[in-house]
Amino acid sequence: MDDRTRTPVTVIGLGLMGQALAGAFLKAGHPTTVWNRTAAKTDRLVAAGARAAATVGDAVAAGSLTVICVTDYRAVFELLGSKDVSPAGTTLVNLTSGDSGQAREAARVAEARGARYLDGAVMAIPSTIGTAEAVILQSGARSDFDAHASALGALGTVTYLGADHGLASLYDVAGLAMMWSVLNAWLQGTALLRTAGVEATAYAPFAQQIAAGVATWLPGYAEQIDRGSFPAEVSALETDVRAMAHLIEESEAAGVNAELPRLIKAMADRAIAAGHGREQYPVLIEEFGKPGAR
Repeated sequence: MDDRTRTPVTVIGLGLMGQALAGAFLKAGHPTTVWNRTAAKTDRLVAAGARAAATVGDAVAAGSLTVICVTDYRAVFELLGSKDVSPAGTTLVNLTSGDSGQAREAARVAEARGARYLDGAVMAIPSTIGTAEAVILQSGARSDFDAHASALGALGTVTYLGADHGLASLYDVAGLAMMWSVLNAWLQGTALLRTAGVEATAYAPFAQQIAAGVATWLPGYAEQIDRGSFPAEVSALETDVRAMAHLIEESEAAGVNAELPRLIKAMADRAIAAGHGREQYPVLIEEFGKPGAR
């Protein structure tokens, strides 16, 4: 048995994701302790070889690595502030969904109590945990990550992002922005084509081809953003905005909701008014980087 399988692991929080996490550790051979407010949720895992802790304090004390996957950060802070929990000397890996500010505050509280802390995000559904398809994002001190990277590898493809504890949460929402934006664009196109009797299944392969093609532009566009220079190598924003107007007009003529393309065109119009019309599309980062009206 190697070092990875000898690492004792505790999982706190046994919702669908928490159960999947604990199951993956068990499958990889880790001695696994589990705890949940509703004790009955430990039964299946205990039958598979896990040990159920009597209290959350006992659970944290059971191993050098504790994975937390609870409802929200309020529950995390309750755990970190509990007098029954002594996390000193333990590495806490928090996979609870929340924002970057909460992640940084949780790190501060955990470290004040003598614990090492990594914040993370799970970019996967429970059924993929334990496979390469599950992406597990981690942020915090590199030394803390390196100490447990092999054990955490039992959960899926683990990616270290940097020392800022808030990075995992930021990457999480940035990924959601990509997901929803692609899906919303596809739905816009699907709604348009349905007015001509085209089924969604017929349009989907073409949409997939377009999405894949646009994805190849990202590295070059990213270089422009990092340089702060946006030469129009493919198309100028003032040209793109005419196509946006065409999309809006076509949508309105077809009786399809045009709110989304109007929003993007409004941002492009502001960028052009600020003198960026002859620059390339990524110059809109300046608009995306500003706080919008609430």
